[in-house]
Amino acid sequence: MARVTDILAIARKELGYKESPAGSNRTKYGAWFGLNGQPWCMMFIQWVFSQAGAESLLAARTASCWAFMRAAQTAGRWVTGGYQPGDVVIYDFPGNNVKTDHCGIVEQLAGGGIMAIEGNTGAGNDTNGGQVQRRVRSNKVILGAFRPAYDIEEKEDEDVVTYKYLKDVPEKFRPTIDQLMTAGIIQGDGSDPNGNGDVINLTHEQVRTLMFVYRGGGFDAKLRAAGLSPAVK
Repeated sequence: MARVTDILAIARKELGYKESPAGSNRTKYGAWFGLNGQPWCMMFIQWVFSQAGAESLLAARTASCWAFMRAAQTAGRWVTGGYQPGDVVIYDFPGNNVKTDHCGIVEQLAGGGIMAIEGNTGAGNDTNGGQVQRRVRSNKVILGAFRPAYDIEEKEDEDVVTYKYLKDVPEKFRPTIDQLMTAGIIQGDGSDPNGNGDVINLTHEQVRTLMFVYRGGGFDAKLRAAGLSPAVK
């Protein structure tokens, strides 16, 4: 068995890992799984759970997002909302006409969606980008998620700073968070027709993580698509 924190700790250590050579789909995850050179987003997840000694927590041993989703549904551990850290999410990106395009491990919630750690993604290619990255995804592109039966963790009492509205975000971060909202990367609850008064409920840690991804160019493609300036010129 394993805890959510165990899985996320292993996944975080892989951030920045790239397939080699570029465009080859050749990775240590594919080599471990036995399908090197094939799309590897699900194989990355299988590898992470294996490193934690928690392969038995997964719905199936497979490299297919579709097969994994069906196994999760059969096991009665498929959810379509209320996503939590540690959930294995399956995406259907608009316009691809494919029902299971990609997958990731939820790291935390992020303003109308999730922040996930994903294998084989990139700023210019959501589903075959060749790298392990943090990505922010809208709930609209999530088909659902498999929820493993993790060991229960005792939570320590802690003061969590949360920003309910955009105006509550510290001034040094606010322009960037505003841009991310304008580009649809962060979504509020829709309570304000003009957007800026929407409830976003971002924690300080989530804001810092969003800033980290932004400064690394992780949102550049979506910013350009929205007619906004990218972070990396």
